[in-house]
Amino acid sequence: MERELVSLSDIKELAEVGRPTVTNWRRRHSAHASASAGGGRSAFPEPVGGTDAKPLFDAEEVARWLDRRPAPNEPGGPGHRTYGDRFRHGLRLRGLVTLRHEVGSTELVITSALALAAGQEADGDGVAVELPDAPLAGGVGVDSRVRKVMKELIAVEGPARAADRVLNLADRLDSDLPMTATPEPVVRLVGALAGSVAGLRVIDLSADTGNMLLALPGLHRARAITAVEADPLRRTLLRYRLLAHGVAQGQVYEELEESGSPVADVVVADPPYAPVERERDAVGPLHWAEHAVRLLAAEGRAYVLVPTWTLTRPRGQNHGPTVEARDRLLSRGHIETIVQLPRRVHPFLTGAEFALLVLRPAREPEPVLLVDADRIAQRPGVGWIDEVTVAVDGGAAPGPEAWRRVPVRPTRPGTERLLDGRSVLPAHRLADPEPGTVHLRRVLDARRSAAAALPRLRGWLGEVDVSEREIRGRHRKLAEHLRAGQLRLLSGHRIKDADIADTGLVVIGREEMLGELPVGRRRIALESLTRYPKAVTTEAGDVLLLTEHGVRSRVDETGGCVLLAPVQGLRIAALRAHRRREAEGEPVDPADLWMRPQTLAQLLQAPRNQRRSSGSLVRRVSVRDMDLPQVSGAEVAEAEAILNETERLRAEVRRQLEALDELSARLAAGLADGAVAVRRRAT
Repeated sequence: MERELVSLSDIKELAEVGRPTVTNWRRRHSAHASASAGGGRSAFPEPVGGTDAKPLFDAEEVARWLDRRPAPNEPGGPGHRTYGDRFRHGLRLRGLVTLRHEVGSTELVITSALALAAGQEADGDGVAVELPDAPLAGGVGVDSRVRKVMKELIAVEGPARAADRVLNLADRLDSDLPMTATPEPVVRLVGALAGSVAGLRVIDLSADTGNMLLALPGLHRARAITAVEADPLRRTLLRYRLLAHGVAQGQVYEELEESGSPVADVVVADPPYAPVERERDAVGPLHWAEHAVRLLAAEGRAYVLVPTWTLTRPRGQNHGPTVEARDRLLSRGHIETIVQLPRRVHPFLTGAEFALLVLRPAREPEPVLLVDADRIAQRPGVGWIDEVTVAVDGGAAPGPEAWRRVPVRPTRPGTERLLDGRSVLPAHRLADPEPGTVHLRRVLDARRSAAAALPRLRGWLGEVDVSEREIRGRHRKLAEHLRAGQLRLLSGHRIKDADIADTGLVVIGREEMLGELPVGRRRIALESLTRYPKAVTTEAGDVLLLTEHGVRSRVDETGGCVLLAPVQGLRIAALRAHRRREAEGEPVDPADLWMRPQTLAQLLQAPRNQRRSSGSLVRRVSVRDMDLPQVSGAEVAEAEAILNETERLRAEVRRQLEALDELSARLAAGLADGAVAVRRRAT
């Protein structure tokens, strides 16, 4: 019989350990080390094939050696006593992977395996397997090799865990089943929020292979279970999986209408993913949420997974069905909680972000709990699912950055509300105030620190008068100023590296905004710029923005620059005429200009806007969603004078630091090369 060979990577995977552990086993238990240690210590098996770079080992020899190494117990695990048990168990599962070509198809292997786990034996000779494809339908016997693997697997792990393990292997079987499955962290969160469903009526509107449904505690004791899945293969697998888990009362339908007019205490749904390009479709993700609430009993709850773009689209002149559905859910009091899930929570849709809606039957709108689980998950050592569950259950005090209740309608004039046509994403709403900050005290502390560090500026700092506002200022989104024509957004352009030179117009991109390159190092010749007819040059006073992983801004004092994407610019429409009147000596009231460059730049990168980032792969802040306070032109003029002087002083200090850095670097270089001698002159 031909022996099975495994690599070191295979041993790592099959024994469920890290690669360093396998390397350590081989090094510490080599034949030489074992002989030196004496005492009959068993040596790690020697390679029987492969190369020095990728040695191959006899699988049975490795399993016998691993039998001597006890494995730690895992709560809820299969109870493997040794790493050898784990290793052999992994080999059995891998056997299913190799069988898919011999049996006929991946779908047949998976369906047969789950049918065996469900106990769907027709007679003693074979198993009647329900297959979704018409050419294969009609009861097909299970291959004896699949039967052997599953018999051993079920004996060790039980039918439920065996069925789950087979589905977890689907990606290695080149199946697309995992691509649509609800991610494991999401199903654990839904299970924690929903609690036990024993004695309740449960509906899953988009069940797939049952990940979210089977995460509900007490499902096997539920009063009634209805699952809907349009795909024939997934519907078949779901039936078998429910039986394998001991859920005999589950009914699986192609369409909900087949089940009559059900009413549920718990509804879950993970609708098919829809990209933002589908926002104007008549039926979108939020329509699934509306469908879910129509099925709820009086005290029922629904848990629906939606992409975050359904929550961020603003209401405008041409808003589509998505915004209308969101407004209906809010105005009718259906939305109880919005949980923004951590970035990259879906292993196959890493560029998409998701949110979980907790919904209830219609009632007078109450404040909605907004939870930013992405922010919670970024904290070291924090179990975000547990913390979100505590927040939703009301067992913890609100954390302004992580969760807070926001009213649907204004409680008094000027207060925040969700029905204002703006994004309702928690990352955007919870970023508004800087939490726990007494601003006046912080400003006065900063002024005292500056006076202590820069004694020569004490006189000027004393002239900076700061006081508490009697009424907290209101804010407007940049989108409103853009629509009104008060600001103009300048987009950056993608310019080929071959067109970047050292002469011509200054180019400002990500590197210049981050300080990695000095402004002016990169340029583009005028003749090269003609290849980019949509490229615009900046004017003096334009504010340049980089909104990736926070907000960085600077004022272009000279103009004539070309912006490289992702850098953007903002132009104050009234600034050019205001400066022209000043230059011509016309009488100008400083209060006539509603906003000024340095003030705009600093306001945009204030903490209020810094924390509005979203995006799964690159965290960006939407320029249109940024806030600007409504203040008078006179106050803006005062702030501009102070901020301009502050910026001038900062530039002066930077020049001093750069000069000292250069001196230190040159002294060190000369000493290192043995070219200079350094001493202090005697005074």
